[in-house]
Amino acid sequence: MRNGRKSKTSHTPPSQDIGRSNQKSLREKSDKPSGGQKGHEGHTLLMRETPDEVKEYHPDYCNHCGTDISQVPSTLIERKQEVELPPLSAQYIEHRNFQKQCSCCGEVVKSQLPAHLHASIQYGATVAATIGYLSVYQCLPYQRLTALLKRLFHLPISEGSVQNILARLHANALPAYECIQQKITESKVVGSDETGVSIGGKKAWFFTWQNESLTLLSASFSRGYDTISERFPKGLPQAVLVSDCWAAQLKTPAAQHQLCIAHLLRELANFESALNCEWSIQMKQVLTESLLLKKKLTPADYDKPQIAVLQLNNRMAALLATDYSHKHKKVQAFHKRLQKHQHSIFTFLHHPKVPSDNNASERAIRNLKVKNKISGCFRSEKGAHQFAVLRSVVDTAIKNTCSVFDAFFNIASFSAE
Repeated sequence: MRNGRKSKTSHTPPSQDIGRSNQKSLREKSDKPSGGQKGHEGHTLLMRETPDEVKEYHPDYCNHCGTDISQVPSTLIERKQEVELPPLSAQYIEHRNFQKQCSCCGEVVKSQLPAHLHASIQYGATVAATIGYLSVYQCLPYQRLTALLKRLFHLPISEGSVQNILARLHANALPAYECIQQKITESKVVGSDETGVSIGGKKAWFFTWQNESLTLLSASFSRGYDTISERFPKGLPQAVLVSDCWAAQLKTPAAQHQLCIAHLLRELANFESALNCEWSIQMKQVLTESLLLKKKLTPADYDKPQIAVLQLNNRMAALLATDYSHKHKKVQAFHKRLQKHQHSIFTFLHHPKVPSDNNASERAIRNLKVKNKISGCFRSEKGAHQFAVLRSVVDTAIKNTCSVFDAFFNIASFSAE
């Protein structure tokens, strides 16, 4: 789609739309009404039995005759509550160190200040955690972040100080980051994806490797296999690696690979709409049936041969054995790609915890796009690496039901131990 042109907005032929991002959703229309479903657990704002402050309103005069009734006992008839935030202001905590002289031997004894105090005045762990939360999790750029701290907390802080605090958070988070990488290496199921970003005005990429409990992000100026081998020199030997058809991902040593079925279905749907390709319709049907079968499989089913899985494999093999050299070149390329990686299409039907798609990796990598849209590009490679490390730790904390702010507070407090 050169210069943003497509068949719907220019004279570009529909065949050139194949593989483009303007594809229809794969989600089927549901017979359920929109909104919350009947019987679902709802959530509402509840009143507190013991409020922090109570304001009482008693009538002092009779509205009918004007008699003073201020001393007449009142009867409570109604309660209403509103939720307010207290005035916010930064606290300045002074640490004072004293000494005493022993009355027995004359020795002068000094107390010890907390080890994390290095300067005459410095920002504490809650300030660092708040900056990490706003910058890495809420993706605020430095200028808006410093303005928010000044307006809400009356805390004057420069963009340079924000940068220094994020650098310290990054240094403190490195042990946790390395631990995440090691656990990913030992995982049985790993999803991986990559997306383009701008670092210092140059084209770069962020990679992710993730599973149900871990997220690892890494920034690189290369989208090739070199980036993967640098992070995982021996590959992921114990894992089923779920990815799209990017060659660098498929080159990664792994126990098995799983192609993202959602990616394949989107391409097939595009072939169907743009080319009315009968082969694409049949292939789409096989993949759709495999997704329905996955939902029906019980944990015990994976331990025994499944006739339904064998039938799907046979239908897939028959479709891939058909000669489509006379078809559109993009259909030919897609057909050849599936032939090459046929053994990685239905892996998810043989492992209960292997997903059929790579949506979890796309969700993990989407934070980079949010960061780009709100804050713009990364100014330096160092800043990109800092974000990758901190976001990895934070997303891992979220997956393990930990508070994001608490995670940043713990990272900020490491130096105080």
